[in-house]
Amino acid sequence: MENLFEALGGSAAVDAAVDRFYRKVLSDDRIAHFFDDVDMERQAAKQKAFLTMAFGGPHNYSGKDMKAGHARLVQMGLNDSHFDAVVQDLGETLAEMGVSSELIAQVAAVAETTREDVLGRSAG
Repeated sequence: MENLFEALGGSAAVDAAVDRFYRKVLSDDRIAHFFDDVDMERQAAKQKAFLTMAFGGPHNYSGKDMKAGHARLVQMGLNDSHFDAVVQDLGETLAEMGVSSELIAQVAAVAETTREDVLGRSAG
């Protein structure tokens, strides 16, 4: 049975989705300000590696853990509504690329597993 990474179309699809996703995020007034001082090329590369790993593809992610990686954003006020906006933008991106609603639901479920860490609420 193919994993989510393969079902989405592998590296090329993840790369295209991330590039499109960040264009959407940067035009989303709810969350764009969190990326004002971010090197977006580096950010996109990290996101591609993370999503590839999270979706069951090759594990080349070497970034910070989710809690450490988002601590500065939590200090800036990152909360559930912002997390929801990111998941919504990701789902819309995938839908625009022709990904099935079943696969989008799986992607959203994977994203949901990071919520507590991203928002700095997890223990440890």
